[in-house]
Amino acid sequence: QLQLVESGGGLVQPGESLRLSCVGSGRTFGDYAIGWFRQAPGKEREYVSCISGTDGSTYYEDWVKGRFTVSRDNAKSTVYLQMSSLKPEDTGVYYCAAGNYYCTGPFNDWGQGTQVTVSS
Repeated sequence: QLQLVESGGGLVQPGESLRLSCVGSGRTFGDYAIGWFRQAPGKEREYVSCISGTDGSTYYEDWVKGRFTVSRDNAKSTVYLQMSSLKPEDTGVYYCAAGNYYCTGPFNDWGQGTQVTVSS
């Protein structure tokens, strides 16, 4: 089991950027695919992006392509989600989750989430 802790959320204005971090415990952090998910107010949690634990392949939902970038630093057991050109509709609680090797899931270990609010 991998324990995950997100950080980096906050309140920003439209067009600004944030970088979220997901720090994991465990010596085999690099083997895990790490996904990012968002839960907007009153909505179900949805997939945002993922980076695999095999070759570092990255995946994005269409609504974040070109604006969000996922990356990882296995030496620091950390995955990042760089979010740029943020929009009010990006608001929500962002969670990271771990799955075995591939971004196809399932994602079994979840962090507690970090709040992102985009508002003028």
